Amino acid sequence: MRHRGLQVGRGTVALGVLAATTTGAVVASEIGRVWRRGSAPLPTETDDIVGAAEEVVAETAEVVVAGYREVSTRENALFNLLTAFVATFITARVVTSMLRSRSSVGPFRDLMFGRRHIHHFVPGIVLAFVSGAAAIVTRDESLEPKLAIAFGAGMGLTLDESALLLELDDVYWTEKGIISVQIALATTALLGALVLGLRFLRRGEREVLPPPPPGG
Repeated sequence: MRHRGLQVGRGTVALGVLAATTTGAVVASEIGRVWRRGSAPLPTETDDIVGAAEEVVAETAEVVVAGYREVSTRENALFNLLTAFVATFITARVVTSMLRSRSSVGPFRDLMFGRRHIHHFVPGIVLAFVSGAAAIVTRDESLEPKLAIAFGAGMGLTLDESALLLELDDVYWTEKGIISVQIALATTALLGALVLGLRFLRRGEREVLPPPPPGG
Protein backbone atom coordinates (compact mmCIF):
# COMPACT_ATOMS: atom_id res chain seq x y z
CA MET A 1 0.00 0.00 0.00
CA ARG A 2 1.34 3.38 -0.93
CA HIS A 3 1.36 5.94 1.88
CA ARG A 4 0.12 9.47 1.35
CA GLY A 5 2.79 12.10 1.11
CA LEU A 6 3.84 14.13 4.09
CA GLN A 7 1.31 16.91 4.69
CA VAL A 8 1.73 19.98 6.84
CA GLY A 9 -1.18 20.64 9.20
CA ARG A 10 -2.15 23.60 11.33
CA GLY A 11 -0.30 22.26 14.39
CA THR A 12 2.94 22.03 12.44
CA VAL A 13 2.48 25.52 11.04
CA ALA A 14 1.83 26.83 14.56
CA LEU A 15 5.02 25.18 15.84
CA GLY A 16 6.93 26.62 12.89
CA VAL A 17 5.64 30.10 13.69
CA LEU A 18 6.55 29.61 17.36
CA ALA A 19 10.07 28.44 16.49
CA ALA A 20 10.58 31.30 14.04
CA THR A 21 9.18 33.80 16.54
CA THR A 22 11.45 32.76 19.42
CA THR A 23 14.51 32.62 17.19
CA GLY A 24 13.58 35.91 15.54
CA ALA A 25 13.01 37.51 18.94
CA VAL A 26 16.60 36.75 19.92
CA VAL A 27 17.88 38.38 16.72
CA ALA A 28 15.46 41.33 16.77
CA SER A 29 16.15 42.03 20.43
CA GLU A 30 19.88 42.40 19.80
CA ILE A 31 19.46 44.42 16.59
CA GLY A 32 17.07 46.79 18.34
CA ARG A 33 19.43 47.22 21.26
CA VAL A 34 22.38 47.96 18.94
CA TRP A 35 20.27 50.41 16.95
CA ARG A 36 19.36 52.33 20.12
CA ARG A 37 22.86 52.39 21.57
CA GLY A 38 25.11 52.19 18.51
CA SER A 39 26.40 54.84 16.13
CA ALA A 40 23.73 54.36 13.46
CA PRO A 41 20.99 57.04 13.36
CA LEU A 42 17.51 56.00 14.46
CA PRO A 43 14.79 55.68 11.77
CA THR A 44 13.25 58.95 13.00
CA GLU A 45 16.57 60.74 12.62
CA THR A 46 17.47 59.88 9.02
CA ASP A 47 15.97 59.59 5.55
CA ASP A 48 18.41 56.84 4.59
CA ILE A 49 16.85 54.02 6.61
CA VAL A 50 18.42 51.33 4.41
CA GLY A 51 21.91 52.72 5.00
CA ALA A 52 21.26 52.99 8.73
CA ALA A 53 19.98 49.40 8.80
CA GLU A 54 23.12 48.17 7.02
CA GLU A 55 25.26 49.95 9.61
CA VAL A 56 23.24 48.39 12.43
CA VAL A 57 23.62 44.90 10.97
CA ALA A 58 27.38 45.38 10.67
CA GLU A 59 27.60 46.63 14.27
CA THR A 60 25.42 43.76 15.46
CA ALA A 61 27.77 41.29 13.78
CA GLU A 62 30.69 42.89 15.63
CA VAL A 63 28.74 42.66 18.90
CA VAL A 64 27.98 39.00 18.29
CA VAL A 65 31.63 38.17 17.62
CA ALA A 66 32.82 40.12 20.67
CA GLY A 67 30.03 38.77 22.85
CA TYR A 68 30.71 35.19 21.79
CA ARG A 69 34.27 35.60 23.04
CA GLU A 70 33.31 37.28 26.30
CA VAL A 71 30.13 35.58 27.57
CA SER A 72 30.15 32.68 29.99
CA THR A 73 30.96 29.17 28.85
CA ARG A 74 27.41 28.06 29.60
CA GLU A 75 25.89 30.76 27.37
CA ASN A 76 28.33 29.89 24.60
CA ALA A 77 27.44 26.21 24.89
CA LEU A 78 23.71 26.91 24.72
CA PHE A 79 24.13 29.13 21.65
CA ASN A 80 26.28 26.47 19.95
CA LEU A 81 23.72 23.80 20.81
CA LEU A 82 20.86 25.76 19.25
CA THR A 83 22.83 26.70 16.13
CA ALA A 84 24.17 23.18 15.53
CA PHE A 85 20.76 21.61 16.11
CA VAL A 86 18.90 23.87 13.68
CA ALA A 87 21.63 23.72 11.01
CA THR A 88 21.90 19.92 11.20
CA PHE A 89 18.14 19.36 11.13
CA ILE A 90 17.71 21.57 8.06
CA THR A 91 20.70 19.99 6.32
CA ALA A 92 19.44 16.46 7.04
CA ARG A 93 15.98 17.31 5.65
CA VAL A 94 17.40 18.88 2.49
CA VAL A 95 19.93 16.11 1.82
CA THR A 96 17.40 13.34 2.49
CA SER A 97 14.93 14.99 0.14
CA MET A 98 17.55 15.22 -2.61
CA LEU A 99 18.56 11.58 -2.10
CA ARG A 100 15.06 10.50 -3.09
CA SER A 101 15.86 11.35 -6.72
CA ARG A 102 19.58 10.63 -6.90
CA SER A 103 22.10 8.16 -5.50
CA SER A 104 24.33 10.70 -3.76
CA VAL A 105 24.55 14.35 -2.74
CA GLY A 106 28.21 15.30 -2.44
CA PRO A 107 29.68 13.04 0.25
CA PHE A 108 26.21 11.95 1.43
CA ARG A 109 24.52 8.76 0.23
CA ASP A 110 22.29 6.00 1.55
CA LEU A 111 24.29 3.74 3.87
CA MET A 112 23.50 0.05 3.63
CA PHE A 113 24.75 -2.76 5.89
CA GLY A 114 23.83 -5.88 4.00
CA ARG A 115 20.13 -5.37 3.26
CA ARG A 116 19.64 -3.05 6.20
CA HIS A 117 19.42 0.69 5.65
CA ILE A 118 21.33 2.60 8.32
CA HIS A 119 19.22 5.64 9.14
CA HIS A 120 20.90 8.88 10.16
CA PHE A 121 19.47 8.70 13.68
CA VAL A 122 22.09 6.00 14.35
CA PRO A 123 25.15 8.28 13.97
CA GLY A 124 23.05 11.01 15.61
CA ILE A 125 22.54 8.95 18.77
CA VAL A 126 26.20 7.94 18.82
CA LEU A 127 27.33 11.54 18.39
CA ALA A 128 25.00 12.81 21.13
CA PHE A 129 25.95 10.03 23.54
CA VAL A 130 29.70 10.43 23.03
CA SER A 131 29.71 14.23 23.25
CA GLY A 132 27.30 14.23 26.20
CA ALA A 133 29.39 11.70 28.10
CA ALA A 134 32.57 13.65 27.32
CA ALA A 135 30.95 16.86 28.65
CA ILE A 136 30.09 15.07 31.89
CA VAL A 137 33.49 13.52 32.55
CA THR A 138 35.72 16.35 31.36
CA ARG A 139 37.02 18.91 33.84
CA ASP A 140 38.00 21.34 31.11
CA GLU A 141 35.10 23.80 30.85
CA SER A 142 36.57 25.33 27.70
CA LEU A 143 35.64 22.11 25.85
CA GLU A 144 31.94 22.45 26.64
CA PRO A 145 31.06 24.88 23.80
CA LYS A 146 32.78 22.57 21.30
CA LEU A 147 31.05 19.51 22.69
CA ALA A 148 27.74 21.39 22.52
CA ILE A 149 28.18 21.65 18.74
CA ALA A 150 28.55 17.87 18.47
CA PHE A 151 25.65 17.29 20.85
CA GLY A 152 23.40 19.67 18.91
CA ALA A 153 24.30 17.98 15.63
CA GLY A 154 23.51 14.59 17.17
CA MET A 155 20.16 15.92 18.39
CA GLY A 156 19.36 17.26 14.91
CA LEU A 157 20.09 13.93 13.22
CA THR A 158 18.15 11.97 15.83
CA LEU A 159 15.05 14.14 16.12
CA ASP A 160 14.80 14.38 12.34
CA GLU A 161 13.85 10.70 12.46
CA SER A 162 11.98 10.74 15.77
CA ALA A 163 8.78 9.60 14.02
CA LEU A 164 10.58 6.42 12.92
CA LEU A 165 11.67 5.77 16.50
CA LEU A 166 8.16 6.34 17.83
CA GLU A 167 6.37 4.27 15.20
CA LEU A 168 9.11 1.62 14.83
CA ASP A 169 8.53 1.90 11.09
CA ASP A 170 10.05 3.89 8.23
CA VAL A 171 7.41 6.63 8.11
CA TYR A 172 9.80 9.46 7.21
CA TRP A 173 7.94 10.50 4.03
CA THR A 174 4.43 9.55 5.17
CA GLU A 175 1.79 11.56 6.99
CA LYS A 176 2.92 10.05 10.30
CA GLY A 177 6.43 11.34 9.61
CA ILE A 178 5.31 14.92 10.20
CA ILE A 179 5.77 14.30 13.94
CA SER A 180 9.54 14.52 13.35
CA VAL A 181 9.16 18.06 12.01
CA GLN A 182 6.85 18.98 14.89
CA ILE A 183 9.28 17.70 17.51
CA ALA A 184 12.22 19.50 15.87
CA LEU A 185 10.28 22.77 15.66
CA ALA A 186 9.19 22.49 19.28
CA THR A 187 12.79 21.84 20.32
CA THR A 188 13.97 24.85 18.31
CA ALA A 189 11.36 27.03 20.01
CA LEU A 190 12.41 25.73 23.44
CA LEU A 191 16.12 26.31 22.84
CA GLY A 192 15.43 29.75 21.39
CA ALA A 193 13.34 30.61 24.45
CA LEU A 194 16.16 29.43 26.72
CA VAL A 195 18.69 31.64 24.92
CA LEU A 196 16.34 34.63 25.13
CA GLY A 197 15.41 33.89 28.75
CA LEU A 198 19.04 33.60 29.79
CA ARG A 199 19.70 36.99 28.21
CA PHE A 200 16.82 38.54 30.18
CA LEU A 201 18.03 36.98 33.42
CA ARG A 202 21.58 38.24 32.94
CA ARG A 203 20.28 41.74 32.22
CA GLY A 204 18.02 41.59 35.28
CA GLU A 205 20.91 40.48 37.49
CA ARG A 206 22.95 43.50 36.41
CA GLU A 207 20.03 45.81 37.22
CA VAL A 208 18.96 44.31 40.57
CA LEU A 209 21.92 42.55 42.16
CA PRO A 210 25.00 44.33 43.48
CA PRO A 211 28.13 43.90 41.40
CA PRO A 212 30.39 41.06 42.47
CA PRO A 213 33.38 41.99 44.62
CA PRO A 214 36.74 42.39 42.86
CA GLY A 215 38.20 38.99 42.18
CA GLY A 216 34.89 37.34 43.10
